Amino acid sequence: MMKHLEDCEVLIPEHIQVDEELLATAKELKFIQTGAGFDNVDVDACTKFGVRVANAAGVNAQAVAEHVMALMLAYFKNIPQLDAFMKNREDENRLSYAGSELEGKTIGIIGMGAVGKKVAAFCQAFGMKVFAYARNTAGTAPGSVKMCSFDTLVREADIISVHVSLNQQTKKLIDAATFKKMKKNAVVINTARGGILAEQDLIEALKTGEIAGACLDVFEEEPLAKDSVLRDMQNVILTPHTAGMPDGYKIHQKRYAFFVANIERIVKGEQPQNNLNAF
Repeated sequence: MMKHLEDCEVLIPEHIQVDEELLATAKELKFIQTGAGFDNVDVDACTKFGVRVANAAGVNAQAVAEHVMALMLAYFKNIPQLDAFMKNREDENRLSYAGSELEGKTIGIIGMGAVGKKVAAFCQAFGMKVFAYARNTAGTAPGSVKMCSFDTLVREADIISVHVSLNQQTKKLIDAATFKKMKKNAVVINTARGGILAEQDLIEALKTGEIAGACLDVFEEEPLAKDSVLRDMQNVILTPHTAGMPDGYKIHQKRYAFFVANIERIVKGEQPQNNLNAF
């Protein structure tokens, strides 16, 4: 593959690592465009080589935020279990339903970018209390969102939803020590990146009842292993990294339109939207 990069000016690295070795080979490279996540790109190295980097944060924000709400409703309304109950043709007189409302529950949102803000707005419409944590709190709290510390959020929230990018500061941000601080009835939702949660610690917390459940669209290793114990847990809802793609190819069309617009900016000598470099 490396030989094909020698004359490349623009790179969209879907499933490759962009490091100094690659940059040294791609001598004509001017611009790297990623999706929302950019954990596979060494931005500092790109800056060193004079290569601009931009991500597509926000392009799929509506889709991801809707997916978060779908997971939340499916979990608290017991949709997977009720669907199985009906399809197994069980006696409805034997149904023991323990669903609950979202109204009055407290959600803690980690990260208040485009997705986090949309999730906050949706949750407020459901009558939920919204806590949020963000490293940069300037102008990040819409409406009645209560900005708080990370520690306060994980202790107070009934639902914790993750919306930060994966980097050295956020890798395994939520680990065994964090799960121990959560409420026993807490539910963790992750539609960001799998590496932000320490997956084995999550499994142990679910097994021991330290937390009540989880809804996961992303995993440390993807695709999720066929023999992963997460697949057998009744208190876990899983989707295969599809939060940003609800309408088939629609989100790809939106994303690539964004990519093309950014490439045109580079050609014109302009700064790309969502620039990640220090220059």
